[in-house]
Amino acid sequence: MSEKKITTDSGISINEIYTPADVKQQDASTAGQFPFTRGVQSSMYRGKLWTMRQYAGFSTAEESNKRYHYLLNQGVSGLSVAFDLPTQIGYDSDHSLADGEVGKVGVAIDSLEDMEKLFEGIKLEEVSTSMTINATGFILLAFYVALAKKQGADLTKISGTIQNDILKEYAARGTYIYPPQPSMRIITDIFEWCSKELPKWNTISISGYHIREAGSTAVQEIAFTLSNGKAYVKAAIDKKLDINVFGKRLSFFFNAHNNLFEEVAKFRAARRMWAKIMKDLGATDEKAMMLRFHTQTGGSTLTAQQPMNNISRVTIQTMAAVLGGTQSLHTNGYDEALSLPTEEAAKIALRTQQIVAFESGAADTVDPLAGSYFVETLTNEVEAEAWKIIETIDAMGGSVSAIEEGFIQDEIAKSAYQYQQNIENQTKVIVGVNKFISEEGERIPGFKIDDIIQKMQIDKLHQLKSTRNNEAVKKRLQDISTAIQQNENLMPYVISAVEDYCTLGEISDTLRNIFGEYK
Repeated sequence: MSEKKITTDSGISINEIYTPADVKQQDASTAGQFPFTRGVQSSMYRGKLWTMRQYAGFSTAEESNKRYHYLLNQGVSGLSVAFDLPTQIGYDSDHSLADGEVGKVGVAIDSLEDMEKLFEGIKLEEVSTSMTINATGFILLAFYVALAKKQGADLTKISGTIQNDILKEYAARGTYIYPPQPSMRIITDIFEWCSKELPKWNTISISGYHIREAGSTAVQEIAFTLSNGKAYVKAAIDKKLDINVFGKRLSFFFNAHNNLFEEVAKFRAARRMWAKIMKDLGATDEKAMMLRFHTQTGGSTLTAQQPMNNISRVTIQTMAAVLGGTQSLHTNGYDEALSLPTEEAAKIALRTQQIVAFESGAADTVDPLAGSYFVETLTNEVEAEAWKIIETIDAMGGSVSAIEEGFIQDEIAKSAYQYQQNIENQTKVIVGVNKFISEEGERIPGFKIDDIIQKMQIDKLHQLKSTRNNEAVKKRLQDISTAIQQNENLMPYVISAVEDYCTLGEISDTLRNIFGEYK
């Protein structure tokens, strides 16, 4: 036996060889059966392939609409919307703080008019739409519902997800507006309203993705994410919502990095842990104990150096997500370390999923790596390490307290620093970055957003404000204020407001005036 010490990216030691004796905990359950280690459906991809999404959104609603039609024609089965930073933090495109950011990292959505343009020619009953939006998630959901109603859609058939995960914003990403307690109130309002009016909608996508992008390890990713999930469930229970109803509409969003076996173990462990957490919190319906998740390949793993290598990285990450049992998947473009993805890069990313689905054989059987002494041991070890972190957070009073005290932020920062140190001292090899370096740079055509977009969006917004019924707008905004003070569910009032073309910024400011902003 060699003495060389090798660890996963989470610091778990890897043996030279694994035997049955290493598998301390045997999980005899099958897929579709508690605790769902092997998958949430009994037949997994033999019954239905994962949803192939491509995350897209840039510039104006009209430009993004063209990309959506292109992706649908290429075979995507679900849309995934990226919003620009002003939309994410509740500013209309004409706000001074939006200057220079309109349409840059996603699509600018100021009003229902923009949402109408975004989905022109697309029947909302026929697509599943995921929206990466948190602080303003309730407003974007209201736009989507208002548009569905204008299309004459049956709301009980509308399916999709809003991310709506504010705790990870405080911990890792930063696009929050309101303090934690009022933010949690908005989230439970969404849970309550959707359970009655939008039963197929996933009301939250509890996100480990951004925690991992900020520098966490795989173990921390699931520990912090599941801990945040517990906080949302407890907040909903405190509001007297039924865990067996809202529990079925919770979904998760994870990252896939390059350490193939640790990633597969992470996904398997996360399912088992969430099933136990929900059971302990009082769920009795097994469907409310299932961890259903979307995966995106790792943006922070992509390199600007030798960018074509990223196609190989994304392929490994796709295999990790599929072997780990994801329900839907977005694959990154090879050029995303340099710019928004070009159409060509987006197509290759989608084709990567299709090749894995139809050519690799990975989808032919349920949980293909089950029974591997290595994978079973690693699943147990990832789970054990994640429970230790969750126990620490529980002792602090849960995720909200741990975030307010800065614990989660500090732990992520330490891991990010250590990872960078490992790259710099070459204990972690990144091909093309710290080893196998080429002197000649590859010329990759980037995708750029023209600055004229901001003026176009502002002109459109001013035109809307001059032609809508501004008396109705004032009344709708006052109704929202009153509903907040009387502790009523906000969703019906926000939907009525957007139907009268109140803007995202106006609604956000109405809440800012009452809740304040989190600093």
